[in-house]
Amino acid sequence: MPLDAWRKVLDINLTGAFLCAQRAARLMVQGKAGGAIVNISSVHNVIPWGGYAHYCAAKAGLDMLTKTVALELATENVRVNSVAPGAIGTPINEDVWKDPEGLRDLLRKIPTARVGQTEEVAACVAFLCSDEASYVTGAVLYVDGGMTLYPEFRHGG
Repeated sequence: MPLDAWRKVLDINLTGAFLCAQRAARLMVQGKAGGAIVNISSVHNVIPWGGYAHYCAAKAGLDMLTKTVALELATENVRVNSVAPGAIGTPINEDVWKDPEGLRDLLRKIPTARVGQTEEVAACVAFLCSDEASYVTGAVLYVDGGMTLYPEFRHGG
């Protein structure tokens, strides 16, 4: 992998989130009203993905950033969490969903045997921003249909 590809993915997925959280936190602390920051991670924070070391490293780093910033801002009434989607039906992944063989292979990796919808991810983000999640901070919420349960081991591996 070329170094520039590595840097680009880390800059977008990790440094970008850091800069956004830094600015948001500053405003939330100055306003003394607190608030919620939600980062978008991925199941690839814990599931290795060949050929995508840069993406996996960025998402794993993002979750540690989430936890560290949550710890630092807890006394300021600012909650920080991550949502880690699995296979979600978006245009960027359309080539997989449209290929019957690719879809069949993917669904074997998802215990619920379906692709998630963007609305399901959005609902989790909304929950983490709501008062109902006022005691939730430093968490990583997986929205993955069970992908992180390692379904290949369902029957003993």
